[in-house]
Amino acid sequence: MPVKRKSRGRSKGGKGRSDYVQCSICGQLVPRDKAKKITRPKWILDPALARELRQKGAWISTSVETKYYCISCAVHHGLVRIRAEEERKVVPRRRRSRPYGVRRRKPYVSLLGV
Repeated sequence: MPVKRKSRGRSKGGKGRSDYVQCSICGQLVPRDKAKKITRPKWILDPALARELRQKGAWISTSVETKYYCISCAVHHGLVRIRAEEERKVVPRRRRSRPYGVRRRKPYVSLLGV
């Protein structure tokens, strides 16, 4: 039987069965490796009040909010897009992030030209 994607829509690899999570919108049970995971900071205060407090020098804490979405809800709400058949075969490359404070070194250039 032909398959639409090499991974069959999952990031499981050869791990076997994976546990289920509940979609944050519709409540459907989705395998954890198939669900779309969105992690965002959640602000406790409204933005106007937070801006004022930051100008005064206050430190405002945030909590991290993680939500899981089934594929149909993620497409409907614009979190992921349906790609063309040729585009699906190309794995998008992620930019590797450097640790904070580490800069790319410039190549050493001699002043003598040697």
